[in-house]
Amino acid sequence: MNTFLITFTVFGLAILAMAVGVLLTGRRIQGSCGGLNSAVIGEDGERRCSICGITAEAQASGECAEESTTSD
Repeated sequence: MNTFLITFTVFGLAILAMAVGVLLTGRRIQGSCGGLNSAVIGEDGERRCSICGITAEAQASGECAEESTTSD
């Protein structure tokens, strides 16, 4: 039983630390490129990622502009 309580406490503290980190940095939690994010249709009629804005073809070739975008 002690092992369970120690493990639960450690995981709880880790989750709390991650939550505090998100709150202090002011960054939004966002998903990765691909998946359901690539289902958004852009103004030009192409499927684009809703997070970084690149086309589905660029995602398939391994490109991702997620690193080059600026955060709010």
